[in-house]
Amino acid sequence: MGTRTAVEPAEVERDAMARALDLARRGPVHGPNPRVGCVLLAAPGAAAGARRTAPEGPGAGGSRTGEPGPVPGARVLGEGWHRGAGTPHAEVAALADARARGLDVRGATAVVTLEPCDHTGRTGPCSVALLEAGVARVVVAVPDPNPAAAGGAARLRAAGVEVVLGVEEAAGRALLGPWLVAVERGRPHVILKLAATLDGRVAAADGSSRWITSPEARAHAHALRGEVDALVVGTGTALADDPALTARAADGALAAHQPLRVVVGTRDLPAGGRLAGPGGEVLHLRTRDPREALATLHAREARRVLVEGGPTLAAAFLRAGVVDEVHAYVAPVLLGAGRSAVGDLGIGTIGDALRLRTREVRPLGPDVLVVADVEEEER
Repeated sequence: MGTRTAVEPAEVERDAMARALDLARRGPVHGPNPRVGCVLLAAPGAAAGARRTAPEGPGAGGSRTGEPGPVPGARVLGEGWHRGAGTPHAEVAALADARARGLDVRGATAVVTLEPCDHTGRTGPCSVALLEAGVARVVVAVPDPNPAAAGGAARLRAAGVEVVLGVEEAAGRALLGPWLVAVERGRPHVILKLAATLDGRVAAADGSSRWITSPEARAHAHALRGEVDALVVGTGTALADDPALTARAADGALAAHQPLRVVVGTRDLPAGGRLAGPGGEVLHLRTRDPREALATLHAREARRVLVEGGPTLAAAFLRAGVVDEVHAYVAPVLLGAGRSAVGDLGIGTIGDALRLRTREVRPLGPDVLVVADVEEEER
């Protein structure tokens, strides 16, 4: 990854990084690749930005969608973002955007939210693309933690390009959060979803549970399903509730992206049922070990997983220490009896309680969504 250089970024480069982060947010939340944005700035007083004699059109593969966003005090030559696996990376998209405008980027500064990759996968190395384009300076928010892709900064420096790492790194890491977890820990980022009454019940004494939460809360949960790579339940939930495990839009139609539908457990699944209907691929993992299940999903390039299974599965993932955040939909309903939201965690005293860090509290109709992080030191 290289070390941070002593050269400080200019204020205009920080502004450009803010724009690059905005561009990165346009990329898909799901998928194996990170969301990355790039802005190309003309060098002050240099020839960078001179118009070519034969401008290339957008058909050359650029990201062109109109004029680039403004960066006070700088001339933006091109910009781009990564649109998903198999498409050009942000740096390549920005270079193509500049070419489509007929602009020369020699001597320019590339401001990018993640260290340019240095490997050939579905696409070529971004470090090489920047070098071949004649970029003179590269400003990066987050060093790439992926050993298979890292090394771009070192290659650029060895070729005489000035590289600055760690500019607006906190914002970059916040954007990359789930992907960073997956890369650094070698498993998917795991969200545990709970939907419970105010007294922590997910079903009444007779087993009935539809509907504890409001339509607003359920719509929000479906939107979250549309942002993850895989949706996980246990065989108990699959057999008792016959769930479809689909992501649906507000009008009830299937969302454009459907997560992989994963059932964990050793019991056989029925041949029919709603899992046989439209939706994502169904994967039955015959294991009770959350780590084994996550290893399989990671190998399938699932980087963000939503666990929706019942109390037993929730407790298994929490006890295994593989939950990264909890989304708890809490309805102002009291039952007094029935199944609890989470099964036995093996905690015998309040001093050993698993305490989370609340990140967000959001009203959803009559309900409340609490988003909380599981601190790494608690694992």
